[in-house]
Amino acid sequence: MFYKGVIVMKVNLNVLDTEKINEDSINIDIMDTKNILNIINNEDKKVALAVEKVIPYIENLINLAYEKMLLGGRIIYIGAGTSGRLGVLDASECPPTYGVDPSLVQGLIAGGYSALLKAKEGAEDSLTLAKEDLKNIYLNKNDTVIGLAASGRTPYVIGGLDYAHEIGALTGAISCVHSSEIGNHADVSIEALVGPEVITGSTRMKSGSAQKMILNMISTSLMIKLGKVYHNLMVDVQPTNEKLVERAKTIIAASGKCTIDEASKYLIESDYNVKVAICMVLTKENKEVCKEILNKENGNISKALRNIMD
Repeated sequence: MFYKGVIVMKVNLNVLDTEKINEDSINIDIMDTKNILNIINNEDKKVALAVEKVIPYIENLINLAYEKMLLGGRIIYIGAGTSGRLGVLDASECPPTYGVDPSLVQGLIAGGYSALLKAKEGAEDSLTLAKEDLKNIYLNKNDTVIGLAASGRTPYVIGGLDYAHEIGALTGAISCVHSSEIGNHADVSIEALVGPEVITGSTRMKSGSAQKMILNMISTSLMIKLGKVYHNLMVDVQPTNEKLVERAKTIIAASGKCTIDEASKYLIESDYNVKVAICMVLTKENKEVCKEILNKENGNISKALRNIMD
């Protein structure tokens, strides 16, 4: 089938978990505000339990993606609508939080970045547009492509996963339905079954929350494994504004068990490199020596400092 010049596929939405009617919210249109909120809150409580059930699949995808990243690979999220926006959001938060290059974790949304604010009609129905988007970022076999679709059937995502598989990249799929179509096109399928939405079909709600939680797990776990965390502190934070400078001082003080004033001194001496500053506090070595210590472990501060301190 063709629609505005692109190949599209048809699907019966009635069979999808995300499109079923929620009997618990059937009368939400005549409820008062308190009861509306209680209904939404009670449904939201189901999300974490649904995610808990798929942790083994999330773990598998993370471990496989990490091996790819050690070879120089990137994480690429692809999706449409809410799912696409969540992928772009998670990717965009990695550089300021963990100090990684913006290219390491990327989000592609059907219709391009302008679709973040305004839906692009027909873009998600294309089986070919994602291939072009992935070609534009020079997707290669060391990359991991993670398709996001609450409904589990978005053509844009399917086309992207097929192209990624074609060139040998790792593929993952995150959906909120049984036996998802995108799962059939991925190496690892994650299906967080949150049940019918409070408002039928409004997958920005429970399904969106589940996808956001899973993306948090994926990116956070990968950053930990890459050495961007020391104990439970995000030591690669980039002190690019006043708030982040203060956060950096707090992290240095907590890691080195020193005062905020001492942390400030080390932060300045390290040229505002938080990991180097922490190393200086704990080892009493100068900036250059600490850079060498970290470089030996490819910037993995946890490995570098634990080897020295143990």
